[in-house]
Amino acid sequence: MQLSLSEEQLVEMTWSCCNNLSFSSSLLGTDESKLLKRPKSSYPGQQQNRVLYGSHRTAKVHAYYGLRTPPYKLEALEPYMSKRTLEIHWGEHHRGYVESLNKQLEKNDLMYGYTMNELIKVTYNNGSPLPEFNNAAQVWNHDFFWESMQPGGGKMPILQLLQQIEKDFGSFTNLRDKFMEAALTLFGSGWIWLVLKKEEGRLAVVKTTNAINPLLWDDIPLISLDMWEHAYYLDYKVCFQYYHFNHYSLRKYFPLIL
Repeated sequence: MQLSLSEEQLVEMTWSCCNNLSFSSSLLGTDESKLLKRPKSSYPGQQQNRVLYGSHRTAKVHAYYGLRTPPYKLEALEPYMSKRTLEIHWGEHHRGYVESLNKQLEKNDLMYGYTMNELIKVTYNNGSPLPEFNNAAQVWNHDFFWESMQPGGGKMPILQLLQQIEKDFGSFTNLRDKFMEAALTLFGSGWIWLVLKKEEGRLAVVKTTNAINPLLWDDIPLISLDMWEHAYYLDYKVCFQYYHFNHYSLRKYFPLIL
């Protein structure tokens, strides 16, 4: 993709098409404590397969996680994110995490029955991740990433969210700049997040490496940006700063109950 616009023009262009606050994801703005109180095996897309063994027909249950489809057509994010990128990013990388996780869970009965949020925390193992952690976290991260975008996104947030942004960052422009700086200074692969820190009652921009996400610290993620190379390479090659700028035109904002 050839881009001739200046960085300033890109920023203006990408913020000109944002969306108002809307509830469109069951994950965002949800109190995690409610998720943890749900019956086990409640993760959307989770499938169960009951296998019977021996003459006593002993039941052994395997839980499988399904691949969620993005909430829009794969070409709907163009020209900022191409259909080909979605085909590879969602159809190959995301699918690969789901399939690899299911293979790991087949071999480990101790992991059966956890919600995805619980599975991520358990397999993180207090900073000494178990083999299942990377795939579990990346499945959740990608589900959340697709929900963080929508066609025609990018407008100014409003109401309580805007008030909280102004309280915590001084202005919406400051938040945008801080998010941009975090993306451009992330070392290696990882994720950029806008989160609500529940105990402190404030918003914060955080960056995490590899598959780590804010659920591990009981933060509530609001927006994410995937900074793994496969998220932008086909469209932007090594110019990932353009990918970050253009991501603003797709970004959604969700109301907070503060």
